[in-house]
Amino acid sequence: MSDFDNVTAPPPAPAGEAPSDQRTMALVAHILGIFTGFIGALIIWLVNKDDSSKPFVVDQSKEALNFQITVMIAYIISSILVVVLIGTLMLAAVWVANLVLCILAAVKANNGEAYRYPFTLRLIK
Repeated sequence: MSDFDNVTAPPPAPAGEAPSDQRTMALVAHILGIFTGFIGALIIWLVNKDDSSKPFVVDQSKEALNFQITVMIAYIISSILVVVLIGTLMLAAVWVANLVLCILAAVKANNGEAYRYPFTLRLIK
């Protein structure tokens, strides 16, 4: 049995059209990742996770939180590898990827489309 047998696809996005206020909160959850790391998405997810009337916000804030946790892990690994000099390039690459993917996710969320980040560890289910 290989290590890849336990890998699952990301959960499906909620169906239906998301209301304007939910799209705005999802946009904020993604954009806050650029400025606050995982803290902004964590706060939005914790505030809304038990509210069954906001499935789009819960889904997108959870997705943003998982991505920001993955980015934080990448930053830690890159910081350790600065000693070997490759870490400097990795820090820059992680920063650019975080910026670009957060903006892309925010635009998709504002349009009411659920976004799934690539290369994300889905630690929060």
